[in-house]
Order: sequence, then C-alpha cells, then structure tokens
Amino acid sequence: MNWTTKIRQIHRWLSIAFTLAVLVNIAAMTRGQPPVWVGLLALLPLILLLASGLYLFVLPYARRRGAEAS
Repeated sequence: MNWTTKIRQIHRWLSIAFTLAVLVNIAAMTRGQPPVWVGLLALLPLILLLASGLYLFVLPYARRRGAEAS
C-alpha cells in the first residue's frame, strides 16, 4: 500500500469524522448555547481534511511535471 492510497483512505475517514462533528455541533445548538469545545470539535478534522485534500489536489500536477522533466 503506497502513501497516496493511505492518504486517500485517511481523507475518507476524516470526512466521516468531520460530518459527525458537525452533526454533534448542530444537535448541541438545538439545546441552547453549547460549550466552546463543541464548536471547536469540527475544527481538527477540517484542518486535516484541508491538508490531505490539498495534497490529493496537487498530486496529478506534480506527477505530470515530474514526467515532463524526465
């Protein structure tokens, strides 16, 4: 299993974690003013999703550029 496959799998699981965190946030908001940590709950998966998503976005361009240089 190479790095790209692992990052794709991690990206998929992070999207599930982010979705669940958003749902928890929405559920907490229906019960009144939630604690601050509930609002920040979705922030960690979102940052990791951004990093892995940017990597996956740039990957085809980097491969194409590497092939042109050879």
